[in-house]
Amino acid sequence: MTTQRTMGHASFPYTSHDFQVDGSTMRYVAEGVGPPVLFVHGTPTWSYLYRRFIVSLAPSHRVVAPDNLGFGRSAKPPGADYRPAAHARRLGALIDHLGLRDFVLVVHDFGGPIGLSYALDHPDRVRGIVLFNTWMWSLKGSPNARIARALSGRVGRFLYERLNASPRLLLKAGFADKTKLSRETHARYLAPFPSRRERHATWVLARELLDSSDWYAGLWDRRDRIAGLPAMLLWGMRDPVFGPGYLERWRDALPDARVTTFPDAGHFVQEEAPDHAVAEVLGFLATLNGPGRAAQS
Repeated sequence: MTTQRTMGHASFPYTSHDFQVDGSTMRYVAEGVGPPVLFVHGTPTWSYLYRRFIVSLAPSHRVVAPDNLGFGRSAKPPGADYRPAAHARRLGALIDHLGLRDFVLVVHDFGGPIGLSYALDHPDRVRGIVLFNTWMWSLKGSPNARIARALSGRVGRFLYERLNASPRLLLKAGFADKTKLSRETHARYLAPFPSRRERHATWVLARELLDSSDWYAGLWDRRDRIAGLPAMLLWGMRDPVFGPGYLERWRDALPDARVTTFPDAGHFVQEEAPDHAVAEVLGFLATLNGPGRAAQS
């Protein structure tokens, strides 16, 4: 039976539902009734990243926003498999558990390969896709490969697990306008990682930027399976990692996608330009949700 836990702060007043997978508890928010929309986060964020989307979409949609194992309110077992393929497998199990069909998939950062893996396997169950700054191909040979390789070693592990560098330092570095990251908001991103033991998943994903290259390449080789889906690209153009070059690669792969760029935003468009981003997503959903479409509860 699904249990519930309150999130515990006013900026995210949603109930967290429990889903048992791999012997651990994965938690997710589920709000509203209507055409389903699934939000998938990356690192070091959690479903809190999508709080403004949840409040805006829930009156007309069934909104589901899970926390990947090792992140947010989900359990952080030390021996778990935190590689992106494992996150993708667990996300698929949650989708099947909830019976989601004909849903719109919204992804960001590592949520791209994690969520799009399901779309590639089941394009018939996905109504459309929305991509915030993300990727789905091998990073070997890219300008980011050297940084990724450095983070994957002992120094990187020290930074991630001992110093909590991912939410403490790297998250802030992803903002083009640092004033958009308030102390309260930053505290919400720091809260899930109070100790070294609970930070392991963030380092694993840093390591897997390169170590999962074959898995990413396998996803990219199948990109034609989602090329025909209605798609929207929402891109922060001052992202220090997934910048304009990544957007252009997605434009080539999804030539019919609607594209909205945010010239003054960095990696976290959801935080730096939330009102504009929410309006764009609502507009995209309106083009998909015809008057005869049945609601899902």
